[in-house]
Amino acid sequence: MNEQGTRDNSTENPAGLAKNSLYQDCCKFMQSEKMVLPTIPDVAFKIRRAINDDKANSNRIARVVQIDPSITARLIKIANSPLYRGRRQIESCPEALTRLGLKASQDIITAFAMKAVFKARSPVIRRKMTELWSHSSYVAAISAVFAHKTPGFDPDRAMLAGLIHDIGIVPILTYADKHPEIVNRPRDLAQTVKQLRARIGVQIIRNWDFPSDFEDVIINAENWYRDENESPDYSDIVMISQLHSYIGKIDIKKMPKLDTLPAYQKLAAGQLDADTSINILDLAKDEIQHIRQMLS
Repeated sequence: MNEQGTRDNSTENPAGLAKNSLYQDCCKFMQSEKMVLPTIPDVAFKIRRAINDDKANSNRIARVVQIDPSITARLIKIANSPLYRGRRQIESCPEALTRLGLKASQDIITAFAMKAVFKARSPVIRRKMTELWSHSSYVAAISAVFAHKTPGFDPDRAMLAGLIHDIGIVPILTYADKHPEIVNRPRDLAQTVKQLRARIGVQIIRNWDFPSDFEDVIINAENWYRDENESPDYSDIVMISQLHSYIGKIDIKKMPKLDTLPAYQKLAAGQLDADTSINILDLAKDEIQHIRQMLS
């Protein structure tokens, strides 16, 4: 069981699924397309639209970004972070956009706005949403650091990939939030998450018009022995980051051995030093904490 406290790695039990009203309801709503999926936060939508405008430039996009002062401040802060730091201190939004690049800024701003999706009314589900966000932002931070140290990857894209890898759990928790009786059946919740998180997550990514490889990230987040491509991809980055996020939280004997995984071997071949990988939580502790603080 991971940090969210909602995963169940037990074998699927068809009889149990038949009696699981949360699972049955979620399946029914998915099939009727009536399941309430989270919408991408408005500020992120406007900024993504502005950046994808053929006439976009840093000054024009900065005017849209500056509508939200908190995102502006965090964008400037990340432009001055160890991941992107240049020779001089950045002090304005247009300068930050120029240093980061418009596509990178799009992913970073979307990541900043994502926390608004993880919300609930009841104390129990609100706590689970908080735990889910904490886990997702931790995986996102580790993914960004891995991508920074691995040739061919963008830290900003890796951060967003890490942040959305469990986005499919949000509608399940949202549904449970509206049906208090479900809160008293944690096993049903864990079972439903295990069975449906990937299918619902892919629906969300398609609704948000995110890149198709983000679907692979969601589907393969815990597909430990996946070995489909010769070259590493963002699914591999997020998968290995997840394993690192579990250190100290899950019995290591219950997790696959890191250096036996195809994802690890591909990343290591791309010059990701083995010692750096195994000790990344210590070696990049400040960097990871810095990213988590900005996401929060």
